[in-house]
Amino acid sequence: MTSETRQDRDDRHATEDGRLRATQRAATDRSGEVRRDVLRLMWPGRRAAVVLGVAVAAMTVLPLAGPQLTRRFVDDAIAGAGTGRLTLIALAALAAAVAGQAARLAAAWLASRLAWDGTDRLRERLAGHALGLDMDFHGRHTPGELIERVDGDVVAVSGFVVAFLMDVVAGGLLLAGVIAVVFAADPRLGAALLAYCVLVGFGTTRAQRLAVPSAAAARAAQARLYGEMEERLAGAEDIRANGAGGHVVSRFLGTAAVWYRAEHRADRIGSGLLAGTSVAFAAGTALMLALAAWARASGTLTVGTAVLVFQCTVMVRTPFERLIDRLRDYQGALAGITRIGGLLAERRTLPAPARPRRLPASGPLALELDAVAFGYDARDAPEERVLVDVTLSLAPGETLGLVGRTGSGKTTITRLVLRLYDPVRGAVRVGGLDLRDVDAVSLRERVCAVTQDVRLFGASVRDNLTLFRPSPGDDRLRRALADAGLGEWLAGLPDGLDTELRGVSAGEAQLLAFARAFLADPGLVVLDEASSRLDPATERRVERGMDRLLAGRTGVIVAHRLSSLARVDKIAVMSHGRVVEYGRREELAADPGSRFARLLKLAGVTR
Repeated sequence: MTSETRQDRDDRHATEDGRLRATQRAATDRSGEVRRDVLRLMWPGRRAAVVLGVAVAAMTVLPLAGPQLTRRFVDDAIAGAGTGRLTLIALAALAAAVAGQAARLAAAWLASRLAWDGTDRLRERLAGHALGLDMDFHGRHTPGELIERVDGDVVAVSGFVVAFLMDVVAGGLLLAGVIAVVFAADPRLGAALLAYCVLVGFGTTRAQRLAVPSAAAARAAQARLYGEMEERLAGAEDIRANGAGGHVVSRFLGTAAVWYRAEHRADRIGSGLLAGTSVAFAAGTALMLALAAWARASGTLTVGTAVLVFQCTVMVRTPFERLIDRLRDYQGALAGITRIGGLLAERRTLPAPARPRRLPASGPLALELDAVAFGYDARDAPEERVLVDVTLSLAPGETLGLVGRTGSGKTTITRLVLRLYDPVRGAVRVGGLDLRDVDAVSLRERVCAVTQDVRLFGASVRDNLTLFRPSPGDDRLRRALADAGLGEWLAGLPDGLDTELRGVSAGEAQLLAFARAFLADPGLVVLDEASSRLDPATERRVERGMDRLLAGRTGVIVAHRLSSLARVDKIAVMSHGRVVEYGRREELAADPGSRFARLLKLAGVTR
């Protein structure tokens, strides 16, 4: 019995280990796929790569001519060559040096241009991918963090690409060329130089293992600092009004201190590596000079060749020092590529329908929530969920008013109707279709939302209406503004639809959001606290626009001001994620025992 139990336990452990290895293999494969995707975006194309390769080859080969010409100059001068010949050799050396610098400038310009072209493609891919992710992802990541991923990490990758081409690839080719030149001059000295380079290269590679983690930690600390900075700047008005500046600055200094310590550690390690490399090269130069002097004394080396060996030894130092100098770029790029890969590896939590169906192309849409339960954390227990067993229904053209205390689940219902999230149980149906089966484009065309936080851009009225999409025509844009009650406002603008939006009032911003909805011509409209921050006069103006928007459309209205629900057909009273009262508005308002009637009485609203 005991041996059988041990065998079962061993089998279970073997199964768990197999699953872990399979998960690790899948993660490794996904990581490799993301890296290949990044490289494909960075690839400049065959023709551009060939031109860049020629420039890099030229900037590598031309410097190798310098030591050869110097050797010839010294040996010929000792042999008593004429001034004309020596002048010719000197001019050739000067021409090679100038041409080498020109080739380096051309290669640097090409590499920078192609790197920025590639990183622009990468930025576009990252921004599009991030915007396509679900609200669950954006709830876990601050805008500042995403900006650092899309811009900061991409800049690090761009810098690494240029450094890799100019200092790593070109430096490696130059190093190989220098060793080949010394080998041709004296195989023994060439072998000594090769052995020395191998030792330094091995030490540099080992040192990277110390440097990369510290740089990754510094980049992560920087991302946290930017994320916190973005959040504090966004809430600057509330922070100043409530006298919380001292606390915010203290928190900011703490986060900055973490970044400083991480950067200081990375700098300390990098500086130590650079200092160690300098000492190693000084010792190597002295050793090669001693070997050259010994070979000259034995009569196997000319003075010019000894000078060549000295110059080549000095040239060897340049690519190695550039490798150390670019170690920080490599560290930052490696950490950046890892985080870029992490962002690209994020997947939507809302599954795309296997066979997407389109909503009816015109007319108001029916809405039904069938025993819906939802929690923002999938691990929440049933009793901890935000919504529990919510059942509601609207016929096409009806309007529903959602009321209840803050946190009762009203806004969560609107997010489910817009399919920003999926319910963990039950179904949300629009136009008779489960939203999990509806094509995303069709959903955005036929269901729209207007919230209290209207996003306007520093662009023209036209672009703010179309959200930078192709315009359906100025006549239709003007009609949408007139329907929203902004016809006179548009007529007063100096450049009409081309006027750049500046200093728009809260009411005008809300009506512009209504105009966007008129332009989309949806079948279902969600209004979430659309008039909660307006003065009474502006609120009446917005409510007139709301009435025009809801005419002939199905609507869901979330409002704390019960006066804005005077025209809805149905009322749902929410409490702790449940519908505690639901029915026709006039029936609930007429029933003195209903929750809605008591809310109307407390708010001083007539029935």
